[in-house]
Amino acid sequence: MQGNCSVHIEAFAERHFIKTFSKKYKAQWDSTLSAIVAELERIDALVSTSRAETICDAGEVLIIKTKFRVVGTQESAKTSGNRCIVAWHKSQQSVAVLLVYAKTDLSGHNETAEWQGIIKENYPVYRELF
Repeated sequence: MQGNCSVHIEAFAERHFIKTFSKKYKAQWDSTLSAIVAELERIDALVSTSRAETICDAGEVLIIKTKFRVVGTQESAKTSGNRCIVAWHKSQQSVAVLLVYAKTDLSGHNETAEWQGIIKENYPVYRELF
């Protein structure tokens, strides 16, 4: 197993849906975000579970969708509808959190197309990966 990866939450992710989670769940969100970061620090192990799906493998950079649950809620990570989109830069051993959302945050009928559009629009560096 690789060493710990550094985890960085992008400003766009912080300003948008993370802000909503923070307001809705208050102190529970702090614990949840800490748990998400801890899990992403060991992303090499996470990708081998059913809570993570590799969306795009561009060799050096992988775009991964993970599932999570908010601490203190009764729902599972899978049924919660809470998702996290990250870019894993393997050689740099870093993970960039691009988007954290609940399915209800997206208005379209095609969840994948909608979050990919958000990534393309707000992260030019990853635009060509989709």
